[in-house]
Amino acid sequence: MPAKAIDSVKIEVSVVLGQATMPIHQLLKMGRGAVIELEPLQTDPVLIFANKRLVARGEIMIQGETIAVSIRDLIQAQ
Repeated sequence: MPAKAIDSVKIEVSVVLGQATMPIHQLLKMGRGAVIELEPLQTDPVLIFANKRLVARGEIMIQGETIAVSIRDLIQAQ
């Protein structure tokens, strides 16, 4: 397959840092700059999705002003 064909494929990549559960009335009261505390610890792995499908687990890395995700484990296709 020519490289140019691959260059045109678009993939949506999402990284889930954590989740939180709260009542809708609390969410509606939040304003700009509000902080939502997430349940996992900083050392817990993040979930990496490609086109809404879980593909890997990783960890957050901070290098200067850059935030990156390092892939720890690939998830086998089912």
